[in-house]
Amino acid sequence: MKTRIYSLFLGLAFLAGVHQVFAQGTGFFRISGPAASGIIAFNADGTMIWTNALPSTNYTIQTLSSLPGGTHWVDYVQLPVTNRINTNLLISFHPPAGMALIPAGTFTMGDTLDGESDAIPTNIYVSAFYMDVNLVSWSQWQTVNSYATNHGYHFFTNTTYAVYQADGKAANHPVQTVDWFDCVKWSNARSMQAGLTPVYYTDAGFTHIYTNGEVAPYMNLAANGYRLPTEAEWEKAARGGLSGQRFPWGDTISWSQANYYGYPGSLGGYAYDLATAIDYDPAFSGGDSGNYPYTSPVNYFAPNGYGLYDMAGNVWQWCWGWYWSYGSAAQTDPHGLTSGSTVVCRGGDHEDNAPFCRTAHREQASLSYADAYLGFRTVLPLGQ
Repeated sequence: MKTRIYSLFLGLAFLAGVHQVFAQGTGFFRISGPAASGIIAFNADGTMIWTNALPSTNYTIQTLSSLPGGTHWVDYVQLPVTNRINTNLLISFHPPAGMALIPAGTFTMGDTLDGESDAIPTNIYVSAFYMDVNLVSWSQWQTVNSYATNHGYHFFTNTTYAVYQADGKAANHPVQTVDWFDCVKWSNARSMQAGLTPVYYTDAGFTHIYTNGEVAPYMNLAANGYRLPTEAEWEKAARGGLSGQRFPWGDTISWSQANYYGYPGSLGGYAYDLATAIDYDPAFSGGDSGNYPYTSPVNYFAPNGYGLYDMAGNVWQWCWGWYWSYGSAAQTDPHGLTSGSTVVCRGGDHEDNAPFCRTAHREQASLSYADAYLGFRTVLPLGQ
């Protein structure tokens, strides 16, 4: 059945004076689907009610920043439909500080664009959640770390691999050199500092909060605290509503969009890399002078369609869940395996070239590994 676009333009500019927190920048919505549909209400809580949907089909909500004359509609979220009348939370006017809503919906996880053998395309449904707009910054890490160490938490300064200590280039750069264990414990401390219930525990009964040691904790999904995103949550958020693109903004990458190691097609490298030299980003390194590359500020580059910065390049981002073969079967809110030897990190970093920054690219690392190109961001459930 051929997909047709049926639109009811709903301007949100009139709400801007009342709701300043509108980070995702959506100005107008329209519905694309197999049957004529219409938006009948847009509520003050950010939910849209629409009708005349054809059950057992999929619809796409698209956005546009301004009218009249706007022609560049972009996908915002894919919605599987089971009812004729639907209510969907599309935006949050009052998200938790520094976070953006990632709306519930389906997306295609993985792709076949460049031969990623462990990123088989599959349909995934992810429930709505909030995600940090920025990577956890060095100053943010220090603030929570100060609270944590005064409340019984212990963060390691050495691992099997090397002696290390969490660090950052500057206050507004991402924290780096943090292993997975410390990111999980830090998330618990951030929850406690904010008066939320921690997510990670050392026992299956969720009675002992994970604060010390290097153990693979139990995750209490009923808790309302901060946690690492699952791999599926991370990729859905990184795509920003787009489908089938290499990067959070489209199919090519350049130094105007991310901090990474350039190897452009014009110089024999990757056709989708539009950097101007085979080198580190000159804005964040000494280039050929031999100076070591470094991170960029957490909101230096433009955000993706969900208002998230640095979903490609800068530092790798730790995810929750063991590295696994997620297969091609459709899934709902997958959390991965319950045990394993390595966990997933996503997004690439300032020392890697373009293929590693691709949205579908999957990397794995030991939980106790830490280096100058590893960082993270956290998520929260709805209702905060």
